[in-house]
Amino acid sequence: MSDTLDSVRLRTPAAALKGGRRGLLHSTRARSLLFVASVLILAIVAAASLFVGSGDIPADVVWRSLLSGGSDTDAILVSGFRVPRMLLALIVGASLGLAGALMQAITRNPLADPGILGVNAGAYFAVVAGISFFGASAVTGYVWWAFGGAIVTTIAVYVIGSRGRAGATPVRLVLAGVAIGAVLGGLSLGLTLLQPEVFDRIRFWSVGSLQSRQMDIVVGVLPLAVVGMALALYLSRVLNVVALGDDLARSLGAHIQRTRILALLAITLLCGAATAAAGPVGFLGLMVPYVARALFGPDQRWVIPFTLTLAPLLFLCADMLGRVIVSSELPVGIVTAFLGAPILILIIRSRKSRPL
Repeated sequence: MSDTLDSVRLRTPAAALKGGRRGLLHSTRARSLLFVASVLILAIVAAASLFVGSGDIPADVVWRSLLSGGSDTDAILVSGFRVPRMLLALIVGASLGLAGALMQAITRNPLADPGILGVNAGAYFAVVAGISFFGASAVTGYVWWAFGGAIVTTIAVYVIGSRGRAGATPVRLVLAGVAIGAVLGGLSLGLTLLQPEVFDRIRFWSVGSLQSRQMDIVVGVLPLAVVGMALALYLSRVLNVVALGDDLARSLGAHIQRTRILALLAITLLCGAATAAAGPVGFLGLMVPYVARALFGPDQRWVIPFTLTLAPLLFLCADMLGRVIVSSELPVGIVTAFLGAPILILIIRSRKSRPL
């Protein structure tokens, strides 16, 4: 009897998902091939990013610096700045993409995004406050302030957006996130204007940038980002059950409250690590899960792994574009904003903006 019940628990979410909206790719073979291709393309783009920069370093010099190092200026630029920058682009891109996918899954809101829901603004405000009032100066300090700001803002947006008889609808959550993000953004701006030395320290970081990042920042954020990614992958299966609604999910044996707490913890770890490393970057967590659902449908067992590869791929491309589009580097946060704004308009105007 228990074996039968377990098989029902395993099959029912998948059957319900297949009966609903479907993506462009239906077969497991096609999905697997696309996932492998995305991993290979990500590896190629990551390697190519080491040869692209605002400084004109010949390809043979870059290759020699990667293989044997060196103490000349070009070798230091490659090993000390381009390599950490590539690693951070992978970490930050994957973190923001997964945070967006988790937010959209647990809120059933296709507009959920760490930027739109104010989470990045909360993390940014906490870092500014930590620098202004408590002397935070290193990335290790930024990380904990960013985590605190991210979790407090996430809870506040959900509580405010779920008030009333209608509950936490997509529109209410977006409005709450935009309002809280605007307030925190104004407070952050006020603090930096009152203290020019704080503004000078974070002016590039505040628009979302990977410029001048070194390996100490990679080491500081990597462990916590990895924990967040592992939690996201762990939750991918049960999120399919949660998407069926609380009552049906409980009848299938899902622990709704535990799932939401773990998802909130993962979002906080991912947003905190990404914001501490690169500053507030918007729209990435909105764009990539949208594309993943268009390809695979609402099955989180495919959406989350594909987001894990496509988000850093898009972020790397945006960072490379920012390095070469102008003579002085354009912060990656500005590039993602230009890419993401049309996607947001497309989602809002399409019928897919209804609750997931």
